[in-house]
Amino acid sequence: MLFKDTIVAISTAAGVGAIGLVRLSGAQSLAIVSQLFAGKALERQATHTVHFGRLYDRPHKAGGAQLIDEVVVTLFLGNKSFTGEDTVEIAAHGSPYILDQVLHACIMAGARLAAPGEFTQRAFLNGKMDLAQAEAVGDLIAAENKASHEIALNQMRGGVSSELAALREQLINFTALMELELDFSDEDVEFADRTALKGLIQNLKFKIQNLIKSFEYGNAIKNGVPVAIIGKPNAGKSTLLNALLKEERAIVSDIAGTTRDVIEEAINLEGITFRFIDTAGIRNTEDTIEAIGVERAKEKVQQAKVVIHLYEQDTDILDELSDSLQDKLVFNLQSKVDQSGAENDTAALQQRYPAYQHFGLSVKTHQNLDRLTDALVVHFKAQQGNQSVIITNIRHKEALQRAFEALEQVDTGMQMGLSGDLLSLHLKDALYQLGTITGKIEVDRDILGAIFGKFCIGK
Repeated sequence: MLFKDTIVAISTAAGVGAIGLVRLSGAQSLAIVSQLFAGKALERQATHTVHFGRLYDRPHKAGGAQLIDEVVVTLFLGNKSFTGEDTVEIAAHGSPYILDQVLHACIMAGARLAAPGEFTQRAFLNGKMDLAQAEAVGDLIAAENKASHEIALNQMRGGVSSELAALREQLINFTALMELELDFSDEDVEFADRTALKGLIQNLKFKIQNLIKSFEYGNAIKNGVPVAIIGKPNAGKSTLLNALLKEERAIVSDIAGTTRDVIEEAINLEGITFRFIDTAGIRNTEDTIEAIGVERAKEKVQQAKVVIHLYEQDTDILDELSDSLQDKLVFNLQSKVDQSGAENDTAALQQRYPAYQHFGLSVKTHQNLDRLTDALVVHFKAQQGNQSVIITNIRHKEALQRAFEALEQVDTGMQMGLSGDLLSLHLKDALYQLGTITGKIEVDRDILGAIFGKFCIGK
């Protein structure tokens, strides 16, 4: 696809004294920069070459032009660029004023300001990457920890795309055989072996289900794992948060009910971001403000992936919140064991709450503090298992879910003895749903706008 217009944007700017980058892409990008650049004749240069010269605010050969800066121009021509079209990058000094002047000069010479994500959108539309890879560019830019960076990098390099391509190829082959049967419907022949098809459907359902399951891990890694710290007033919740942060973030006091609202802070543990949430002490109270804090604490428990319950004597809060704690990683920790002298015998607690982890904790002496953080990291790293491809995008998860449901219809249809034409409809639906992830179909322009509109300008 050849775009008639040329776009320009400040791609990176590292501040005064550093290097800033202005990028142009489009059929006229080379001609536009050549008007403003005094140095080697850019039109005669090869792709992937770098050239030093002066950049002016208007075509310098016409006279009256003002020097903006001494710059370095890099050429990426034709299909050998990120966008798949002529791209020119102007590296200037990182002053915001200078970069604005360069941007303005390019616009006056015929370029237009790029929309958010338009460079990556052009790369997709020009076939340089598929839709899943393009979305991964946005995830890579937004990555805040090592784990999310690695997942986004794998997706950008085609991890998800390769997995889905293999699934689609198998489906396409069987769908083609089903379609062929329709041409010979009068002769009552079967080209698609139903036993082999059943085995294929079971295998595909298994793989798709694993991808769907990986979303919980991937989404948590991408956005940070929410960890709610709960307990009765003065159980040591704020003290624990401060110890994890290694700073006095939350107010610590002997007065019950000090924390009346949630306090949330992110901590990076071995490349995984955990969002620790200090909540109000859970108890019955007639104080209106404190009661609101208690309700918010309960809401955070429902939203969390991990719950750390601190207690000194009893654990009745676990019974009160039992419904909200299902399918969560729960730590039931006896706090302030340095004051009580010893940890409780956890055997009875383990028998009563077998799904939870039980041990004592002392923030003051740091007893078992590393045990807590190590257990968090081990649990979430183990969730990845042997899964090399992790889903982090809710759009991908929903498409996979619809593809899985279509395959369920094929499975059910074969058990009912449905004809090939009806089975073919469900197979094509599964193919369509998988295709929406990578863009191997006609993708609605509104969908593209929603996806690339989330990117920053210059990408």
